[in-house]
Amino acid sequence: MIKPISVFLSIMLITGCSSAGSTIQSENAFVSGNGVALFLEEKDRKSAPKISGPTLNAGEITLESNRVTVINVWASWCAPCRAEAPVLQDFSIQYPEVQFAGILTRDNLSSARAFYENFKLTYPTFIDDSILLGFSGSLIPNAIPTTLIIDRNGKVAVRISGEVTVAGLRKMLDRVLADA
Repeated sequence: MIKPISVFLSIMLITGCSSAGSTIQSENAFVSGNGVALFLEEKDRKSAPKISGPTLNAGEITLESNRVTVINVWASWCAPCRAEAPVLQDFSIQYPEVQFAGILTRDNLSSARAFYENFKLTYPTFIDDSILLGFSGSLIPNAIPTTLIIDRNGKVAVRISGEVTVAGLRKMLDRVLADA
């Protein structure tokens, strides 16, 4: 049986990314962003939800507050997700002061675990995509993949819709870290 939350998120992902540069990939039925980053000034940021729940391999956890956090929404079947996984893993090591986490969406756990192990990811991935609902009214994750950067005050500062690049992620992350 399909979970109502999965249906809602599918609709949100498909309809939420209708801007220029976005494409619908019919063979995988997902919306792919174009890698454009949106940075919000501090006065324009909205609070991120508390990010807590079951993970692929670390049990139930809650992310720390008052820490810059990078959240990546991904699925194992998503080609841009596979392309960006090594970049995110490298950044999670290069920036130990930053908290990294993934949110799995529209995927099965066995494929996700294989992806996680294949790319040797060390940061946690949440398996309950209902967490994404907490971002409404803010920069919602509107494509797969989407990467959000949450500032030290718990507010969403950046959304990268589509595959992250080394230069783009570094620029946005350094900018949020410099805000403090």
